[in-house]
Amino acid sequence: MLLAVDVGNTNIVFAVIAGRDVRARWRIATDARRTADEYAVWLMQLFAIGGLSFADIDRIIVSSVVPRSRHNMTVLGEKYFGTVPIFAGESADGWGIEIDVEEPRSLGADRAVNAIAAHDAIPGDLIVIDFGTATTFDVVDFNGAYKGGIIAPGINLSLDALVNAAAKLPRIAIEGPSQSTSVIGRNTETQMHIGVFWGYVAMMEGLVARLRSEIGRPVKVVATGGLALLFDTHTDIFDVVDVDLTLTGLAILAERAGKNL
Repeated sequence: MLLAVDVGNTNIVFAVIAGRDVRARWRIATDARRTADEYAVWLMQLFAIGGLSFADIDRIIVSSVVPRSRHNMTVLGEKYFGTVPIFAGESADGWGIEIDVEEPRSLGADRAVNAIAAHDAIPGDLIVIDFGTATTFDVVDFNGAYKGGIIAPGINLSLDALVNAAAKLPRIAIEGPSQSTSVIGRNTETQMHIGVFWGYVAMMEGLVARLRSEIGRPVKVVATGGLALLFDTHTDIFDVVDVDLTLTGLAILAERAGKNL
């Protein structure tokens, strides 16, 4: 089986995948100081709870936007799983898709992996929205080429900036609106919820509308990331919601790398 590791700026997701079936997934806060030994102790307990063993893993693939994590992921694979991890985009055929932007090497691994998975599953032109530390909008054409996109602050970053800059505003949780449909808040917390949540929905809908207009062809919108399901109940811009899109992309890249060995 495959151990897929998605190293993000806020969290790292470890997933055990058989073929393209995600058997288990676990999330831990990203900390560049955490050692391979610490990851191993944490994973060993979770594997045991899930009825799995390190011996079940014969391949590891890593997608990372945190360069400092590379060493510890390599040591984890070699020391505890007996295999050298594949780093996404670094196999013999690279990404396997055209990266049609001004600085291809600057593209985050997670965004390329999402583009690969989305194109594999859905024909035609696509907009892939990933809700992470930042919210990214990626355009993939009908040939599977990555054409560029948009980077916006994630909703939690936006909330943190608001709370940290205004001394009297309380910290609130990110959640959908209450049963009331009014966007006229009657107290401070309600006004913050409206501004943060509906403001973010308006931003997404506005950017998707502009992207659709510029692409000029029928486009499907694919959403992924932890908050995709929350927003899906309050907007109709998503055609597909797939919280495992990045993991599926990693499984596809691992398959391709295996064929080239």
